[in-house]
Parts: sequence; C-alpha cells; structure tokens
Amino acid sequence: MLERKIPETRWAWVEIDRGALRRNFRAFRALTQPRERICCVIKADAYGHGAVECARVLASAGADMFAVATVDEGVVLRDAGVTLPILVLSEPPVSAIGTLLAHDIIPSVYTVEFALAYGECAVQAGTVGRYHLAIETGMNRIGVRCTEAVEFRESIDFHRGLCCDGVYTHFATADDPDGWDYKLQLRRFDEAVAAMRDAGLECGIVHCDNTPATIFDPASHHDMVRVGIGLYGLDPCPQAAARIELEPVMSVRARVTRTIMPAMGEGVGYGFTYRVPRTAVEICTLPLGYADGLSRTLSNRMEVLYRGERIRQVGNICMDQCMVAIHQTPLHQTPWAEHGDLMTIIGSDGDDRITMDEMAELRGTINYEVACGFGMRLEKIYL
Repeated sequence: MLERKIPETRWAWVEIDRGALRRNFRAFRALTQPRERICCVIKADAYGHGAVECARVLASAGADMFAVATVDEGVVLRDAGVTLPILVLSEPPVSAIGTLLAHDIIPSVYTVEFALAYGECAVQAGTVGRYHLAIETGMNRIGVRCTEAVEFRESIDFHRGLCCDGVYTHFATADDPDGWDYKLQLRRFDEAVAAMRDAGLECGIVHCDNTPATIFDPASHHDMVRVGIGLYGLDPCPQAAARIELEPVMSVRARVTRTIMPAMGEGVGYGFTYRVPRTAVEICTLPLGYADGLSRTLSNRMEVLYRGERIRQVGNICMDQCMVAIHQTPLHQTPWAEHGDLMTIIGSDGDDRITMDEMAELRGTINYEVACGFGMRLEKIYL
C-alpha cells in the first residue's frame, strides 16, 4: 500500500478524498438542468467528513447553497470564510435570531412567534430577514401544514423585516418514487406552492428533493435540489447504485500499536468474549473504539483489511481500542503483523473493500449513522 500521511498524535484516523467528493458533486450536477440549483447538505460536520473543508471543495465545484442543521454549524462555516447562502433546516429558538442576522444565516420558519420576532430584530438591525418556509406534507416532523401555508404567509408577510427566500418540504419515502406516500407528499407540496402563488405570494426558491428524489424523479427538482449523503459517495438506498455512480469519500485506517501471541485458552478484552483457540493466533491492538464510531455492537462480528485480506475483530470493542486476530493455518499463511502495520476499517486495500453499508448492516442501522460516528473524534486527513 502507498505511503500515506498519518496524524502525529494517534495511529487512527479517517481519510477524506476531496477528488471523490468533487466527482460526486459533478455526478449530481449531470442529473440537473442548467437552471436548477444544488444545495449541498453539510450538516453534522458534513456527515462526519468535515464541513469546512467539504464546503470549500463543493463551493469550488459549483455549489449554489449549503444546508446545515443548527445555527452553530452555520457560524462555523461563516467564520471559516464561506460566503454562499446557508440555510438552517429547522426553526431555531428566538434567542438565536441575533446570531442568524449577524452571520447572514437563513432560518427555516414555521411558527408565527419566531417569524415576527425575526422580522422585528431584522428591522432593528437595518436589514431584512430572509427565511425559507418549511411545509408539512406528511412526514410529521416540522413545518406549516400544507393546507395552512397561505394563511400562515398572510399572517407574517405584512412585516417589512421579512422576505420569503424559499419554500420547501422533505420526503419520507423518496427511495420509492412510484409509491403512494411519495406521490401524496409531492402533490400536497405542489398544491401548497400553487395556492401561495395564486394568492400573490412570492415563493422564492422552491425545493423539495433530497438525495434519492434527486436521483429518481427529475420532474420534482423544481428550482433546487438538496443533496446530502450522496455527495459523500454513499447510496441513500440500494436501488440508487443502478442510477448514479458514486465514489466513497471516507476511509478509516489505523496502525497496530501492539502485538502478542497469547497462550491457548487466554481471553481477549473485557468479559473475555473471545478466547484463543488451539491454532496459533496473533492478537493485534488498534487504537480506536466505540468513542470513535466503531460501535460496540460489532464486537466479534466485524472484519478489517490487512494486506488485502480480511481478518477478524475479536473481543469486546473498548471505548478507545479494539483487537483483531491473525490466524495462521497450514493452508493459509497470513503474515504476522508488526507494530505500526496499517489496517483498514472502512475502505479498500488490495482487491477488497469494506463499505459503510456492510458495517451498517451488521449494526442494524444506515450508512448515515456509520459515517457520522467515525467523524466525531478521529482526526481527518484530506487527500
């Protein structure tokens, strides 16, 4: 394997492939019409990939807007010099309004109380508060009910401190574009937008498509699509792989910090959930654990790559460390590892690859959660 940059203080890290991120963005750009904008969702530290660096790459690739989950996530981007519009995909508390205005961050709006307070503060600051109206179409999470959108807008739009910069909704089942639920949400959204326009209300940027809807339903792109998980090379659902070619952006690596050849019958890790069998076994310690996103539920169930071969993780995964075992048999002589040898937890080595989806299936979750977990504490190396 090629020599790679590694952190100075810990032998476990994630690698972020900026070229793959750029190519994934271009793959989504190819799905859109020239007039259709792309909002890149970089919430949760860009799904664990590093929001600031990903924002820089995506801005240079042609992103039109960024979306985050919290006001603080937007502030981090502004402090890093990001100048593109930033949308918060929820309505913050009233106490956050000053921060929104000071950093030119656009909130979602769906309560009259927040909207009017936002408008008042904007007037006092000598500006106009832009907002995006979140419309509830069936997911039952956030937003103004689709049948009440006109009434809501008329109750706040008199305020000179407010400007509707956009309206949007979010799909619950966009991975099934032919399904009744998806079609119902889309119809409700389209009807709400039409009703607002018929009432003479400006809607600004109309957007509803998340990653799967962007892939499967070009007719619903409207003015802008919001692409999240797909940017990072992760499919939002299995059937997406046949429609768009994406490259994983994150790999997770570690170097061996200790090797030992325990005697037969000795246990490994907390609780001794693994004991050394009769055959010769080398136990190697890797310096990452469940506090780094390597879920404890994977204990004794997962594999890592070493010199292009799969080897078992053994024993209970600890908070900061885990152990793997190299078994040698007369028919298969995997080389013993040495201190400092490289192992791959997520990513490719030789002709094999361990994916986020593989790990997600073992954990009974989705690739989104796996990626976010690895991004919490491990240092990021940008390639």
